[in-house]
Amino acid sequence: MRTLIIARHGNTFRPGETPTRVGARTDLPLVEEERARGIGLYLKKRGIIPARILAAPLQRTRRTAELAAEALGNPCPVQVENRLVEIDYGPDENQTEQAVARRLGRVTARTAGQDPAALSEEELEALGMRAIELWNAQAIVPNGWAANPAALAAAWQSIADSVEEGETLLCVSSNGTIRFAPHITGDYAGFCATHDIKVPTGGVCIFTASPGEPWQCSEWGVKAFKNIS
Repeated sequence: MRTLIIARHGNTFRPGETPTRVGARTDLPLVEEERARGIGLYLKKRGIIPARILAAPLQRTRRTAELAAEALGNPCPVQVENRLVEIDYGPDENQTEQAVARRLGRVTARTAGQDPAALSEEELEALGMRAIELWNAQAIVPNGWAANPAALAAAWQSIADSVEEGETLLCVSSNGTIRFAPHITGDYAGFCATHDIKVPTGGVCIFTASPGEPWQCSEWGVKAFKNIS
């Protein structure tokens, strides 16, 4: 049996702060440790101890991996893995969700032959939210974002292929990148139809593969910090 654990980093915004869409060009630190440590404590409680830990290079992913490793008893060093880095949100990098939706609404309107200036901000926002909903439901990349679905799927496949028989690998990454991991099951559309592919902060996903069999997802987006008591 091979085991691949994928976890999303902890919180980068405090309660009451307005979150923005942070990608590869916005290197925010963690603002709390509970969710990161919760990843390690959850896995330790389950008796799932990784032989390797990989983390994307940004502060939020590296620190999450380090704290999870501490909670696990530091079973192995954390290795930086560039294939796990968050995507680049282009013109929407570090923008509020409302601003993102309105920009995407203007793009959608122009594509449909409409004049964005003739629409209200609320109408533009509603148009843009449709693009964001497609991203959250099917990982369809909105206009302007620097994300290559085929390359992201291939990166996850190469990471999954590196897991040896009897080995457990923990990868810590970000929301935009993690949603492409289920490609390793061979049925991405089916996975999207039955799962919310947006993983919460501190969320844990577990995939296993028996010899000669495809990867199966046994847990997806589990809020580990709420399941450690």
